[in-house]
Formats: sequence, structure tokens, C-alpha cells
Amino acid sequence: MGQPTHRTVAVNGIDLHFAEQGEGEPVVLCHGFPGLWFSWRHQLAALSAAGYRVIAPDMRGYGRTSAPAQVSEYDRPQTVGDLVGLLDVLGIERAVFAGHDFGAHLTWDLPAWAPDRVSALMQLSVPRAPRLPVQPSVGFKYLASKHFAHVHYFQEPGVADRELGDNTRAFLAKIFHALSGANRYLDCWEFPSDGNGYLDVLPEPPALPWSWLDEGEFDYYVTEFEQTGFTGGLNWYRAEDAVWAQNESLHAKPVEVPVTFIAGAKDPVLEMMGSDPFATMGRLVPGLVSTHVIPDAGHFVQMEKPAEVNSAMLEFLGALAT
Repeated sequence: MGQPTHRTVAVNGIDLHFAEQGEGEPVVLCHGFPGLWFSWRHQLAALSAAGYRVIAPDMRGYGRTSAPAQVSEYDRPQTVGDLVGLLDVLGIERAVFAGHDFGAHLTWDLPAWAPDRVSALMQLSVPRAPRLPVQPSVGFKYLASKHFAHVHYFQEPGVADRELGDNTRAFLAKIFHALSGANRYLDCWEFPSDGNGYLDVLPEPPALPWSWLDEGEFDYYVTEFEQTGFTGGLNWYRAEDAVWAQNESLHAKPVEVPVTFIAGAKDPVLEMMGSDPFATMGRLVPGLVSTHVIPDAGHFVQMEKPAEVNSAMLEFLGALAT
């Protein structure tokens, strides 16, 4: 079946690294926090074997891609510009985009920001939701007045950067376990914000290997984040006020390209988004053609249940072709 090839190209003022495998219609896979191109390793193999050209970048701030220091470098014109620039460099007019976590936030916006470059979306974990009535940081601060909220903890430059960077292996093990289907991440809310860092509120994980992550795979993440630190990844959260403002006139625009949505049944994002996030998403996404909720999976559904995710993706892609 082969292995992905790796390239780094000059795009939108940064050096952007990506893994690529296969030939055919292009599919671009956009990871979230704390992810890498490697988070899509199972999809690279399966989709390329089925006849697709699969491209998985290290997003801006991650892995072997440049990590600008300024928060303003992670706003929506820049992050959209990375993906459009990548298509341009590769000679691709339109692609199917998949997003997970903040990658889904970005790709939900793509049909409004770059309508001529998106043929369809495969969205993981994060349903499309209505625009917040206040700046995200205001909402984050309110949450932090009630309980520990990582989105608020991430806002102050240097604080989370130091804690996570000084404890890379411990943090990654804790966050991967806590967000998976094997744990209940929202137990973090039992802790107050004051006096706690992220490692203080996350549960102790069991020893590796797990059913979905072995020692070698985990070590790849540790090695990459030990080299880069976490500031680039955290800057995506610090740019959310800017993204919110930049989307003011675009957010209500319906997503009309074909969309499939995939999530783990135990993903805490679904629990945080209210009683029926799918009904809300349906109103905002008239292009939604299918929804897959995968049992016994949490937030990292594409790694926890790759066979089920690959099947859902290939079913959707096959329907597009016909």
C-alpha cells in the first residue's frame, strides 16, 4: 500500500509541511489540537487505497510547519490563505476538505471564505453552531468563573505554553486519554480555575499501549511537540476574537456544499453543545447529507475508530462521484 511522501512548500508567507498519499480526486485533512498530520495516518492509507489523493498538512503552528509568534498570524485570512495557497502550489482547483477540532472550525468557514475551492466537507467532532453573541474571550472568562475552562486558561500568553511545554509527555498522555471514549473529559469542570493548571485537572491515564494508540505512535507526538512547544497551537485559541470579528458578515451564510458529519458518541464536544447540536447544525448546513455518531469513541474518533470513520468517509466520497 505504500507510505505517504512528505514535502514542505512556501505558502502564504510560511513553510508548510504536509504528508501526501495516492492519486485521484484531492482530499485535504485538517487536524486540530493537539494534532499533527499524523492524526490522519489511518485515513491517508485507506482513502489513498480507494483512489484518492490525500493531503494532510501540519497546520500553521504545528509540527514541521512554521509557527509564527504573533497571535494575529492565526486569524482567518491567514489560516484560509494557507489552505488556498497549498491548493495553488499543488495545482489543485477544488478539493474535499475534512476538519477535526479547530480544523473543523476553519473548514466550516471555507465555503464562505473560498467558495470556488471547496467541493465538499467531511467534518469531525465539531458541529456547526450559531455565532456567539459576545466575543469568545468574554464567554471563556464567564466559563472560567464557574469551573476550569481550558479555552480561558489558554488565553494568557506564556502560562499554558510553559506548563505544557515543560511536561510534554505527561500532558499529551493525559489529554489523549481524557478526551477519548475511555474517560469523561468534563470531570475537569469539577475543579475551579483559580490555582489550577491543565495538568492539575486532567486524570491520570493508564499505561500505554491503548486500544487505539501504541507507544511508537505516542512517541511521534511527543518528539514533535518537544521540538516545537505548544505556543503555535495555543495561538489558534488566542486568535478566536479576531476570527469572530472577521466572520461577522459571513457566519450566517449557509453551508450548501455536500457535508458529512462524523463524531464519537462519547465526544465531550457534543455534550458541551447542548441537547440537540445536530438539529441546530441542520439549520445552518442545508448541504448536510449524513451524520455518523460512532459508539464507544471520544474526541479523537479518526484514531479511536478508524475503520468506522474510513467507511463513512468512503461512502460519502463515493456518493459525490456518482
